[in-house]
Amino acid sequence: MVISPDTPLNGIRVIAFVGPAGTGKSQRAQMVAQAHEVDYIIDDGLVIAKGRIMAGKSAKSEKNLVRAIRRAVFEFPEHKQTVRDFLRAKSPAKVMVVATSISMAEIITRALGISSPERFIDITEVASPEEILKARRERHEKGHHVVPVSRTQLRRNFAGTLVGHLLDFFMTTDREERERTIVHPPFTFFGTLTISTSAIADIARHVCQASSQIAAIKDIKVRSNDDVVSLEASITVRPGRLSFLQIGTVHQKKVASAIRYYTGMDTDKVDIRIVEVELE
Repeated sequence: MVISPDTPLNGIRVIAFVGPAGTGKSQRAQMVAQAHEVDYIIDDGLVIAKGRIMAGKSAKSEKNLVRAIRRAVFEFPEHKQTVRDFLRAKSPAKVMVVATSISMAEIITRALGISSPERFIDITEVASPEEILKARRERHEKGHHVVPVSRTQLRRNFAGTLVGHLLDFFMTTDREERERTIVHPPFTFFGTLTISTSAIADIARHVCQASSQIAAIKDIKVRSNDDVVSLEASITVRPGRLSFLQIGTVHQKKVASAIRYYTGMDTDKVDIRIVEVELE
């Protein structure tokens, strides 16, 4: 029997460990995984077990932030297929997806063809406000990221600078399983990556102009905060195959998907407002 590359991987239970970027998720991933009897951790493009890289490629090895985000959500076909093939071969009982939000965790599970998370564990459940604040300071002031694998493992998978390492004290005799590596990713070497709101508006305009039933884009307003985008587009439409409600719904999804794909930013909401109808 030939198995299609896109066949869903059934039978794998999934939990998600979520929290904003830089709050210490990767630092605590091994501890949370052990507490919940997880076979594999999926974190930043890698599949990890007991402090060892089993498959994938680290998003932190990418040279710019957009590619890093796309790597983390498995948008590169070869990378995605490698991880899917590994999961299919190993048939784990349970995996844990580490993500910055519930929506990101669901994007990852859909990309890999595994079940949606049955449970979401928030960083605030396992870290105090003081610990989260300290982790954020390390990220924003020093550009330090934590990868839950040993330095020996990461050297073969990383193009940036290895800054140091940490050692967990949970119950295990395997030092490599307990070790976490502090890294300085390549994309932080080149300053801050800024995507202007006009560029995001141009993406939305391009998507809408591709529809024969959208006669004109009257106005596009974009608000961006902490890599999350809100957008409102006012359009003129023509009667046709799709109802006006369908035009709005379809283009909400298309615009949100295009923004995530081309910028790596998440979308809080996309409003499509029909302000005018053009009749022949």
